[in-house]
Amino acid sequence: MPSAEPLARKSPKAAGAPPAPLTAPVPPEPSPRRRGRPAAVSPYAFLAPFFTLFAAFGIFPLLYTAYVSLYRAELQTPGELEWRGLGNYTALFADPFFWTALRNTFTIGVLSTVPQLLMALGLAHVLNYRLRGRTFFRTALLLPYATSVAAASLIFAQLFGHDFGLINRLLDLVGVHPVDWQNGTVASQIAVSSIVVWRWTGYNALIYLAGMQTIPAELYEAAEVDGASRWRQFLHVTLPGLRPTIVFTSVVSTIGATQLFGEPLLFEGSVSGGISHQYQTLGLYMYEQGWGFFHLGRAAAIAWVMFLLIAVLVGANAWAARRRSLKEAGR
Repeated sequence: MPSAEPLARKSPKAAGAPPAPLTAPVPPEPSPRRRGRPAAVSPYAFLAPFFTLFAAFGIFPLLYTAYVSLYRAELQTPGELEWRGLGNYTALFADPFFWTALRNTFTIGVLSTVPQLLMALGLAHVLNYRLRGRTFFRTALLLPYATSVAAASLIFAQLFGHDFGLINRLLDLVGVHPVDWQNGTVASQIAVSSIVVWRWTGYNALIYLAGMQTIPAELYEAAEVDGASRWRQFLHVTLPGLRPTIVFTSVVSTIGATQLFGEPLLFEGSVSGGISHQYQTLGLYMYEQGWGFFHLGRAAAIAWVMFLLIAVLVGANAWAARRRSLKEAGR
């Protein structure tokens, strides 16, 4: 008969010893390289929808327009392309109506952008003070922007009518002869520019107002202690603090002026911009070539010329702003 001691060693439970704990096997920790992979990929996953849409509706149309501008493409037969190289561009630069449209785009852009931004700056400066009904006036500034281009252009076309327009009626009251707003070169460009000024002044005023409210109040208090008037506070405190905002609105307004299309089209309903092309912009000229004369290749060339023109203007604006900032920083 075996002794009891070996049995006790073989069976700890019989000796009253506690059972061994049951522990699950610990998996090995992932390497730092694998652990950081999801964190590195997740930002790109969030940005993927934007870049997909941008590539589909931004980059591809831009590159395809450049491709079509090198061919003879007609609207009736869009699938039949005939290689022309730079022929569309040379024909474009030889067309006097292109230079007329380019000149009109520049003059209408200046007539609409400069007064628009100056008026917006003045309105924002007034609304920056504590006035009664500030919320109402700030909301009212957005009403022209919320109005559709078609409605605004048709109303202004009635206001600038030659025989029954309200503007000529008011001019007649002060002894000024009626102005032919549709057929005169300068008059028609002023009329088209007034539509742009009316629609976008309030929008830019609210942008300037938001920029003014980020300027520290201590700067105005220090200027007031030094005896600076409100006008000098505006020149030496408000304008330097608004410089990035002014550059932004100038760039956006320049782009909008270069692409101006709806206002001149609906002002008289003419694709040619008047009987003598007196207010035809580059946008109208491109539309006339592509959908009026069915020359898609030439229209694509005009689109790329507009794109390069915008790039040059925006680059010149940014260069001037940077040079001014460096000049003031070196003082």
